[in-house]
Amino acid sequence: MNYLSDFIKLFANNLTNWIEAQKTFLDTITSMEKDLESSDRLELILATRTAFNHMIKTIEAFDKWLQDPFIVGHMPREMLLEVQKNVWEILKKLLELDIKHTAAFRDRLLNLSETGKINPLFFVPREQQQRVEERFRVSY
Repeated sequence: MNYLSDFIKLFANNLTNWIEAQKTFLDTITSMEKDLESSDRLELILATRTAFNHMIKTIEAFDKWLQDPFIVGHMPREMLLEVQKNVWEILKKLLELDIKHTAAFRDRLLNLSETGKINPLFFVPREQQQRVEERFRVSY
């Protein structure tokens, strides 16, 4: 019984650390939002990639969380339902963003092509892609 009590205390402490780290990151990104309104393209790309990386880390951790029998065995249905509903809303929002962004970029690309404004420096023909370093490859 003592071992179980010690485990719970340690586990709860780890959860507290995770919560505090997430709160700190949330505070950081919230405080940066106003600055991003006037950021240049590079800063916007870096901010978005940082967000993606943190989202991936959080999603992977959440997925592992829901695979742990100790956790889900003690989690009431109401908590699982709340998570499922929220995750589905996030998924729908992400899909809507992806559809809107990809369609808008496709249309922009077609317009640039029609007006002769495609920058040839960013294009590598498929037959040459194997010889080009991965960091220079444009996916299409």
